[in-house]
Amino acid sequence: MATTAQQSPQPVGGKRKGKSQFLPAKRARRGDAGGPRQLEPGLQGILITCNMNERKCVEEAYSLLNEYGDDMYGPEKFIDKDQQPSGSEGEGEDDDAEAALKKEVGDIKASTEKRLRRFQSVESGANNVVFIRTLGIEPEKLVHHILQDMYKTKKKKTRVILRMLPVSGTCKAFLEDMKKYAETFLEPWFKAPNKGTFQIVYKSRNNSHMNRDEVIKELAGIVGSLNSENKVDLTNPEYTVVVEIIKAVCCLSVVKDYVLFRKYNLQEVVKSAKDSQPHPKLGNGKDAKLEPDSKSNQSDPPEGNQVAPESSEELGQTEPGSESQAGSEGAADPEPESQVSEVPKKNENELS
Repeated sequence: MATTAQQSPQPVGGKRKGKSQFLPAKRARRGDAGGPRQLEPGLQGILITCNMNERKCVEEAYSLLNEYGDDMYGPEKFIDKDQQPSGSEGEGEDDDAEAALKKEVGDIKASTEKRLRRFQSVESGANNVVFIRTLGIEPEKLVHHILQDMYKTKKKKTRVILRMLPVSGTCKAFLEDMKKYAETFLEPWFKAPNKGTFQIVYKSRNNSHMNRDEVIKELAGIVGSLNSENKVDLTNPEYTVVVEIIKAVCCLSVVKDYVLFRKYNLQEVVKSAKDSQPHPKLGNGKDAKLEPDSKSNQSDPPEGNQVAPESSEELGQTEPGSESQAGSEGAADPEPESQVSEVPKKNENELS
């Protein structure tokens, strides 16, 4: 009898459970403990395109963001679980029970906060694209600070990172969801008495159901409805509304100095005016000739195929049909561009 009691209980039918039966629970525990593992609605962060080496890109991103994050917000503070206040001793049983409960809740909260770092890489859903989720950080201010410093010092700090775009808000990549979200999201910049000149930059990856022209038209209409004095400027606007769609997630941000900082390209922003002149052998017409409805956004060719991205981004030298004309990215990303044209004149007239 004793021998039988010590033996491990056998599953019903004598068969062991397959490994696949335990996977859902394992995934759930991992996600609950360390936060989201992939890009999803409700996150803020920084979208980074890279030159094929995503692992190196993440390393560079952490180094750069921590350097400037400490400069703007101070060193990141970590909670030492061993230093958490313990329950008071020498009190009544009811007080002891209440203190023990508070301590347990506090320990759980501290443990979670310890895992959720200021910057955390999550799966973006596209090749050569890294998403760094941020907590307690204003992405647009941090990225602008980084680019402003690099623009002034001309000091190159990355090798594989190409562009660094702040993502101030995310929602589902369906037109109705985007319209509803944008009505509130765009208010801080464009709702009266606030106003400004603007352009809309659109990029889609691994998504086939969104219509570029329709998205631009709706968002331009929302900006106009917030304040009739908001004007479209396709040359050098005060604000650029960046729309980045990856699979079923829409990333939004409103940035300043988009043209000045070479479409937020870290490789180009450190170059002098002379270095940024177009290379005679590369030309600039390849990306500009792509039709708006091409299927290039169905897949993501490696960004490293183009040696000199954004070769024609001098102020006043933006290539025909580039994203500064309220389309999407021009030669900045080596990916083929499928969204290149101006904001429909109908919208521009309505905003005038």
